[in-house]
Amino acid sequence: GLQGHSWGGYESSFILTQTDMFACVVTGAPLTNLISMYNIIYKGSGNFNGPILEWSQGRMGVSPYEDFDLYVSQSPIHHAKNISTPFLILHGTADGAVDWNQGVEYYQTARRLGKEVILLSYPDEPHHLGKEDNQKDFQIRMKQYFDHFLKGSEAPLWMTDGVDHLDKKRIGPDYQEDKK
Repeated sequence: GLQGHSWGGYESSFILTQTDMFACVVTGAPLTNLISMYNIIYKGSGNFNGPILEWSQGRMGVSPYEDFDLYVSQSPIHHAKNISTPFLILHGTADGAVDWNQGVEYYQTARRLGKEVILLSYPDEPHHLGKEDNQKDFQIRMKQYFDHFLKGSEAPLWMTDGVDHLDKKRIGPDYQEDKK
């Protein structure tokens, strides 16, 4: 299995499109479309993301207006058709570093392409889950996810039946009851 968050989420999302060497992938708050991310405001500073992608963590060296093909080639979403590994996306709706729509856009693309994907969306959560209940919820779900794909454990109901975004519930302290 492979897991990454933020820039590690970008990396795990990109790796997912390039190889099938992992049984499953969990990607948190991933940048998935560098072109759409470029002009979004980084809520932590109020500046736009361009400099982060060009010179800071992204290290692209140019803007997408100077080398559009480079940004396409480095954006996981543009390679989603290559995905053959099940994956799970974690994203908080109030993420001020990586816009929540990056995760949603990747999820919708993967679903449209018939890929095996789950989106865990946490309302009002920032870049890193801040509420203890949500932290526990995600850790339990991630363990269940890895246990299913890496150890052959039975998939819990939330994986097989899903939970509507508007009706999201927590697993609770007795998370075993969520299993079939």
